[in-house]
Amino acid sequence: MSETLPIVYLARHGETAWTLSGQHTGLTDLPLTERGERNARRLEERLRGVTFAKVFTSPLQRATRTCELAGFGAVAEIDRDLLEWNYGEYEGRLTADIHRERPDWQLFRDGCPGGESPKEVGTRADRAVKRLRGVKGDVLLFSSGHFLRVFAARWLGLDAAFDGANGLAVASRLAPSSEQANFSNADIVSLIGKCLTPETGKVFLPNTKNY
Repeated sequence: MSETLPIVYLARHGETAWTLSGQHTGLTDLPLTERGERNARRLEERLRGVTFAKVFTSPLQRATRTCELAGFGAVAEIDRDLLEWNYGEYEGRLTADIHRERPDWQLFRDGCPGGESPKEVGTRADRAVKRLRGVKGDVLLFSSGHFLRVFAARWLGLDAAFDGANGLAVASRLAPSSEQANFSNADIVSLIGKCLTPETGKVFLPNTKNY
């Protein structure tokens, strides 16, 4: 039997210094750059007129500041399950440097030593999905790129280790109207869209450095 689920909007935080350098930014609490703050304000225009029953944000300042500048700081609830992936020993490192040591390393398959596994991030995402499925009305989430990809996968009933190799980008809207188990490939493709990033038109695709 089908159920009507809320529309979930995913907003990735604005630019930080490590966004520019390409370093893995997990729990390091970096502020937005000046450009990141300017661009975060653009979300207010893009979301103007949309009513949300609930707004949630990661507690990290890059997410909370983006949320505030987008106009939702007064109503947003902090949710620690929306924290970015804990990269452990790979925090602050470049993917290219990690691949010199582990040429076949893949975040969504292998996780990070001293940090989180895909299963552990998926468990957090599952808790968020469970809470959101009961909301009556649209929902807006502010978080980080890699966590949002896991959240999107789990919302669609895909494994947390699904790394986008089959074409999944972070969707800006997840609005299924049927049980997750009944999704076809066509259903999943129809839900792929642009992420609500402060940078106009940016799309998050596999193996890029814009996380």
